[in-house]
Amino acid sequence: MFIATSDIHLKHKLKLSRDEALAEAVRWVRWARETMGRDAEIEFSAEDASRTEEEFLLRVYEAVVEAGASTVNIPDTVGYAIPAEFGRIVGSVVGLVGRDATVSVHCHNDLGLATANTLAAVQAGARQVEVTINGLGERAGNASLEEVVMALRTRPNQFPEASTRIQTEQITPASRLVSYLTGFTIQPNKAIVGSNAFAHESGIHQDGFLKNPLTYEIMTPQSVGLSGSTLSIGKLSGRKGLQGKLRELGHDLDGEALD
Repeated sequence: MFIATSDIHLKHKLKLSRDEALAEAVRWVRWARETMGRDAEIEFSAEDASRTEEEFLLRVYEAVVEAGASTVNIPDTVGYAIPAEFGRIVGSVVGLVGRDATVSVHCHNDLGLATANTLAAVQAGARQVEVTINGLGERAGNASLEEVVMALRTRPNQFPEASTRIQTEQITPASRLVSYLTGFTIQPNKAIVGSNAFAHESGIHQDGFLKNPLTYEIMTPQSVGLSGSTLSIGKLSGRKGLQGKLRELGHDLDGEALD
């Protein structure tokens, strides 16, 4: 259940005062709890939370939890928030109602910060995140499932109390299936699932990668469902990269033959 809480939405869209919006939120959350029973999951979202005056936003979340909400969602509806700012807001909500309700976030990508904001929220105590495969969603999209999941997996020390049960080896197959069914192609340099995500063209990168993949890969391609990395031969490639590519093709050349 949701209602907008920012002044711009209240004034121009709903034509309600803050007190009227708060009363409606409480009214319908209470109705849902009384109708659905004590074991039902009731999630309340304050639309455009990131542009809502914080004191009023906290009043709303506190009131809806008292009325029976078991999850409170903090949406960055228009992708307006900056990670440090969003993390602080989430931390305030967690401190206020976190013992009585699950704190959730829903981030849009209008400034390209949906994943960053989602991860900041997790560090601040959010324990439910709303994400989409390939970052699909309204306008510039939503936080990308594959980016959020692999950040949690790759940087566990940054998220010591958070984990997922996502089978990460299914990420690439799922991504490609969604792309096929929707007709939305994936940009080559898309993090995690783009065709260039595990491709190396620069000579310096290729040399380091061939000596030890950890020099230029922070996760294995197998961990997201790929068979391996790719050496792309282009104007930036060097001898080691060319030699490695030729070996992939079954030709072991060195010295004059490689020249």
